Amino acid sequence: MLEKHNWKNDNAVTAKDSDFRLAILTASDKGSRGEREDESARVIRELVFPLGPVVSYSLVPDEKEIISRELIRLADEVAVDLILTTGGTGLSARDVTPEATLAVVDRLAPGFTEVMRAQGFEKTPHALLSRAVAGVRGQTLIINLPGSPRGVKENLDVILPALPHGLEILTGRGGECGSRP
Repeated sequence: MLEKHNWKNDNAVTAKDSDFRLAILTASDKGSRGEREDESARVIRELVFPLGPVVSYSLVPDEKEIISRELIRLADEVAVDLILTTGGTGLSARDVTPEATLAVVDRLAPGFTEVMRAQGFEKTPHALLSRAVAGVRGQTLIINLPGSPRGVKENLDVILPALPHGLEILTGRGGECGSRP
């Protein structure tokens, strides 16, 4: 099941030209079957609000091909600047979000996941079990986050300060060359 929601009209303020277009993609078998509420996406949406509007939300099963197709659609057709995925980054055989992401990115942006794991390790050794990746497809940054709301918050708290500058450079809104058509 692929659940899509356009959150454009849900934002209380009007998007500014300087805002980035964001998407959230949740990979969860239970969530896609309606057996679990997607609290992680809610946490993401609340924390990234200052960056710009979340214009797309997708909830898909833990299937590599489905996740990859949705990442491509969000980057190429919806033309979002940032896709934050949640779920599917652990060691289980069904955790395939990193592989789906690697299949579609042009180049990696490992600093995000390196610092997420390092900071997470200060709280729990289980942070080492994350296989999350980050990379760029065209002019879209894709970052894998954990599936738990707590893990999402802890990881976003670490990387949020770097996101505006990184997205400005990537999209050409920060004086660097290369802007989205």
